[in-house]
Amino acid sequence: MSSTLPDLETLRAMGPAQQPTYPDREAVDAAVTRLSSMPPLVFAGECDDLTEKMAAVSRGEAFLLQGGDCAETFEGVTADNVRNKLRTLLQMAVVLTYGGSMPVVKLGRMAGQYAKPRSSDLETRVVDGESITLPAYRGDAVNGFEFTAASRIPDPHRLLDVYNASAATLNLVRAFVTGGYADLRQVHTWNTDFVRGSVVGQRYEQLASEIDKAMSFMTAIGISPEELRRVDFHSSHEALLLEYEHAMTRIDSRTERPYNVSGHFVWIGERTRQLDGAHVEYFRHIRNPIGCKLGPSATADDALALAARLNPDNEPGRLTFITRFGAGKIRDGLPGLVEKVTAEGVSVAWVCDPMHGNTFEASNGFKTRRFEDVVGEVQGFFDVHRSLGTVPGGILVEMTGDDVTEVIGGGEELTEAGLAHRYESVVDPRLNRVQSLELAFHVAEMLRAGAR
Repeated sequence: MSSTLPDLETLRAMGPAQQPTYPDREAVDAAVTRLSSMPPLVFAGECDDLTEKMAAVSRGEAFLLQGGDCAETFEGVTADNVRNKLRTLLQMAVVLTYGGSMPVVKLGRMAGQYAKPRSSDLETRVVDGESITLPAYRGDAVNGFEFTAASRIPDPHRLLDVYNASAATLNLVRAFVTGGYADLRQVHTWNTDFVRGSVVGQRYEQLASEIDKAMSFMTAIGISPEELRRVDFHSSHEALLLEYEHAMTRIDSRTERPYNVSGHFVWIGERTRQLDGAHVEYFRHIRNPIGCKLGPSATADDALALAARLNPDNEPGRLTFITRFGAGKIRDGLPGLVEKVTAEGVSVAWVCDPMHGNTFEASNGFKTRRFEDVVGEVQGFFDVHRSLGTVPGGILVEMTGDDVTEVIGGGEELTEAGLAHRYESVVDPRLNRVQSLELAFHVAEMLRAGAR
């Protein structure tokens, strides 16, 4: 693996996919120059620690829980929003830890998830009887969500706003996870309240009761280590905008190798994983643990070629394949990939994204997903790996700690008509707090079934 990072002009010349068209190139260069001088948001040593944890995930010695917004917004950087999201992830992690009898690696899809790939560069709407076409919304890192000409112009100054918003989010997260908020006993109390006070939660009373007995046993014998009061929590995002990611890459003083210091874990999306593309070229040089999305169009040969390019030394924990097939396709599409990659001795963690392959438009125009499809894809993911004797390493979910109404179904039996009640996502639908916890109990049962 080369330690020489290609310069930004080289990457631009490769014609990277899914990049905004800025009207003012000098303003872009000014923003990149400013970002290049900013302090790191994360540290290289923290990235190395996560690589070791991901190696444990690939061996089946830990399970990955990765979750957060489909697309963060600057408006969403509030203490309440960050706390609610973190609280829900911690609750999910406790349930999964007990269900799998193994550590859970906690990875937030946050503090950097401000850019989104789009299927079209343009969006057309009918406004006051007139058809208007404007640039598509590509996330707060690029332009505004409001459907006006001024809002939709790509603005490179927003890249600096991404840095500031990510720094604020990470500061909040670090304060919460080290200041007692992540205390295992407190998080378990939250889950107990969920089980007692929710019709959905009551389905999982037996598992919650077992966790309660384990906690009581630890208390009875005087176990109260510092590890129960704080947790390791890492950040992640899709490294889509190469101007931002390249500007946030630093040479580590210990190793003289490049790290992306905008997040601990970054991934390549389904739309930008071209083997000869600029994103793969950039990713193969950085030393962070990295991911790559694989959808229904991916072949086993594609996966092997990407692994050879991105992780030529076959370093454990370096590469994660995040599969996104859809509930109806995973049992047919996933086995061939896993079999061939495994047969070639490739070291990789397999993680399931059960969200993106299950999106559809409801009859009332809302973009949504069925909770049962989300659970179904995770179950298919587990079934395929169990049948092949390989490791189902984790899940990546788009979720929030708020009581939004964006995904139909689940124990709350949200209907299409109910989507309008509190639909807040600016891009893709997310699991709400109750649905997220319900999914965690489902996955815990899958983990327990595999341990028998």
